[in-house]
Amino acid sequence: MSTDAQQQEQGGGPDAARDWQRWHEGRVVAVAAPYGPLSLTGTHWLADYPEGRIPAVPGHWREEGDEVVLTAAAEDGVVVDGKPLTGEVRLGADRGPIDDSRVARGERRLVVLRREGLWAVRDFDPGSPARHAFSTIEATPYDPRWTLPGTFRPYADRTVRVANADGVERGLGLGGELAFTVDGQEHTLQVAVEPDGSLWAVFADVTSGNSSYRFRFLRPGAPAEDGSVSVDFNRALLPPCAFADHFICPFPPPGNTLTVAVEAGERNRIDA
Repeated sequence: MSTDAQQQEQGGGPDAARDWQRWHEGRVVAVAAPYGPLSLTGTHWLADYPEGRIPAVPGHWREEGDEVVLTAAAEDGVVVDGKPLTGEVRLGADRGPIDDSRVARGERRLVVLRREGLWAVRDFDPGSPARHAFSTIEATPYDPRWTLPGTFRPYADRTVRVANADGVERGLGLGGELAFTVDGQEHTLQVAVEPDGSLWAVFADVTSGNSSYRFRFLRPGAPAEDGSVSVDFNRALLPPCAFADHFICPFPPPGNTLTVAVEAGERNRIDA
């Protein structure tokens, strides 16, 4: 039997392989973009700088209730909403694309972040050493055996405390579990439900920390009304912290370390 015929019998086919290749190439381009994850050079929590001065970040930053107040002088070179800032401006958390953030200094973008009531400033610099060292994302070629039928089983929203990549424990919201079968054995992953109905899992497996990064993300689409959903490990993602140490990615919650080797999807960052 030809390779294409085998793929079709297993639910894949040449179109699926081509779609995956386009997805993979798009991921490499997005990661290497000027304001992709490789450009993050720092996440600075304002609580660590009560005097308001953050090394290497221009201006004076302070928390004030549900806002951050930024004060800058002309020599700071800070631009807010496209205009030079001389004086004071009140800022909320940035929620859009990095290159649309309100605060900039030259090509750098200073992004305001809020997590669990704490404020931070993230510094994205297209000239970061990590971005210029990057070569590609190592990924396993598409394998139809890793596109699996799954079932989403919702439960009442809950929050679990998990360690994050920066060593701090934070809450991770979960809305159900995703069940699927590998080699005749059922496995489950605890998942978050995104606002658009799609799912998000943080998982590890037997390859984690060996032939792949220490954990990965999986983002299935929104389940059908009966809970059915495709679980495609070919599109397992490296988390942002695989590209820059300054992200605060959550580690897998309890129960999300699979006892099988997921030989699929993105594996590691490769530098030149």
